[in-house]
Amino acid sequence: MQVRPVMACVGLVAGTLVALSGTPAQAASATQYVSPTGTTSAAGTLAAPTTLATAISRIASGGTIYLRGGTYAYASTITIPAGADGTSAARTTLSAYNGETPVLNFSSQSESSSNRGLQLYANYWHLYGLTVSHAGDNGIYVGGSNNVIERTVTSYNRDTGLQLGRISSSTPSSSWPSNNLIVSSESHDNADSDGEDADGFAAKLTTGTGNVFRYDVSHNNIDDGWDLYTKTDTGAIGPVTIEYSLSYGNGTLTDGSQSGDGDRNGYKLGGDDIAVNHVVRHDIAYGNGHHGFTYNSNPGTMTISNNVGIDNAERNFSFDTGTSVFRTNTSCRFAVSGSNDKTVGDADGSNQFWTGANGARCASYSGSLGWSFTSGGTLAVTFGGKVVSP
Repeated sequence: MQVRPVMACVGLVAGTLVALSGTPAQAASATQYVSPTGTTSAAGTLAAPTTLATAISRIASGGTIYLRGGTYAYASTITIPAGADGTSAARTTLSAYNGETPVLNFSSQSESSSNRGLQLYANYWHLYGLTVSHAGDNGIYVGGSNNVIERTVTSYNRDTGLQLGRISSSTPSSSWPSNNLIVSSESHDNADSDGEDADGFAAKLTTGTGNVFRYDVSHNNIDDGWDLYTKTDTGAIGPVTIEYSLSYGNGTLTDGSQSGDGDRNGYKLGGDDIAVNHVVRHDIAYGNGHHGFTYNSNPGTMTISNNVGIDNAERNFSFDTGTSVFRTNTSCRFAVSGSNDKTVGDADGSNQFWTGANGARCASYSGSLGWSFTSGGTLAVTFGGKVVSP
């Protein structure tokens, strides 16, 4: 059963919250503060912080909820409900306070598709600086549109760390989540008990157009780094852009655990022979347990450019059919033999694919992998201590 926050028992009239069940009415607030020890009755000021569910019910469109650092222990899903929208001129913000680290911990949830961590069903929100972990399903699930998810960490959840998808089975395709930006975020060590569904990031099954992943890192998830799966029942999703991002070590958790049922790809770009023209550019796939970049039966015209695949267990680039366009991609092997790349489509001489020997560009990608986010949020990747740009 989906758990709704406090807003379910109030109404909004002319900017003022009106009680429907005998609770005190309170004006919508432009700013709310939340802490792990906050209470529902507190005013939501810095000196008297409230709870996250209460702050969501009180915040005015375009306002800001600040989360103080520390661990928030939750047993139930936290939902930002549909209709609680910001605007294109002023997104409503849910942010870590002043560089602190709020951790939303859902470890008391059992593994179940109804036990997500944080659900964002509203439009025009900005989530910043949150860590969401140990949920019984997705850590963060985005069903709304025109949202920005920035500097988040989703880890140790029991399905995909951060996933985009429709709010309910009755949501029409015209209202599937669209124009969301996931930026400068990390997702790792997400694993379900079956070992075959928990990815780092996913925009799959029921997503609209204009969704972008930029400067993100997905690593050590039990299934794929990114999953853009489509299926016949729901049809094509909107094209997704993944750019300036890194996917590594997927298929093996940080503690060394593996599952024989996981797909273990860096970037999985399709399903059920449904054509979707995704854009995948300036990304790195390193040391994943199967393919680095795979079409996964997507026969569309994808743009695959300026990407680097290194030491993935099978192919660095695996595109068996389709009309995708490949430009300036680089494939290297140092420690893992793997298989030759296969790139059916329009691949010109700007690419250096693996067919038994490294091309000249591979010299930049030898040595140990490192990465960090810069102060401006861009992703800096290093090999052997040298910064590279895929």
